[in-house]
Amino acid sequence: MRKLGCLTLLIVLTAVIGFFGVLHVWSGRGPLPRNITLTVAAGSSLSTASEQLEKQGAIASASRFRILAKVLGEGTPIKAGEYRIPAHLSQADILKLLQGGRTLQRFVTVPEGWPSVLVHDALAKATELTGDAPTPVEGTVLPDSYSYERGDTRASMVKRMQDAMTRYLAAAWTKRAPGIVVKTPREALILASIVEKETGKPSERRLVAAVYSNRLKRGMMLQADPTIIYPITKGRPLGRRILLSEVHAVNAYNTYAMTGLPAGPICNPGRASIDAVLNPEASNALYFVADGSGGHVFADTLDQHNANVAKWREYRRVHGI
Repeated sequence: MRKLGCLTLLIVLTAVIGFFGVLHVWSGRGPLPRNITLTVAAGSSLSTASEQLEKQGAIASASRFRILAKVLGEGTPIKAGEYRIPAHLSQADILKLLQGGRTLQRFVTVPEGWPSVLVHDALAKATELTGDAPTPVEGTVLPDSYSYERGDTRASMVKRMQDAMTRYLAAAWTKRAPGIVVKTPREALILASIVEKETGKPSERRLVAAVYSNRLKRGMMLQADPTIIYPITKGRPLGRRILLSEVHAVNAYNTYAMTGLPAGPICNPGRASIDAVLNPEASNALYFVADGSGGHVFADTLDQHNANVAKWREYRRVHGI
């Protein structure tokens, strides 16, 4: 009886040791020496995925991985997609990753004020995207960071960006302040694109919007420099100073040669610039000029503005600008 008891204890201890050994193999440090990317095609089985994992060195044995997954895993099907497998990730965590669908996400970022030609360029450079996409209509893309997965189409990305702008503009329009100068969401978008290009200082946006709103109400020319540049470069940097002939050029965008709003947006404005146009600051300002600190100084009258311009010119002379 004593020998039988010892044998039973030995069997139990062996089983316990074996169980914890299996747990260590399943949950312990994996053999992968570096981060890899694994693509699980739609309809792939655990068997197919495990063979890929073994081939790339993420697991030591595909057959053992499948057995342990059935015994110790949750039984949830794996999901298609592209996955980043970190170095030495355990088999248990690899299975959870594939079952949870936490796929690798990439991003295309559209900064505030980007013209649509640069949006097109950014999508073209995203080599994991597929297909072609036309340059979006100016002003229809909402600046933001957009995630995507390998194989997504450029056309679908453009649609997502445009749908985001449509939703945001519609929601912002319902919250507009009473008595604003713009009468339609499109007018708001056009004016917001000018505000976006005129200042990169968040605290100034509503005041810049007020200046242009006041000018529109008085029938004055907007005289916004970025509207001179847009017909020349479609929003790309000019790379030089504006020529006098360009200041006087008559076209659908140059607000130095026309009153009212230009024919369309000159960039893709961000949320803050849209909000500023729909709720401009209460101000009588009609003019502004750079102040040398990255911002602007504002004026209600032409005399005040001329004095501010003289100070700016002196600043540029002293600093060799």
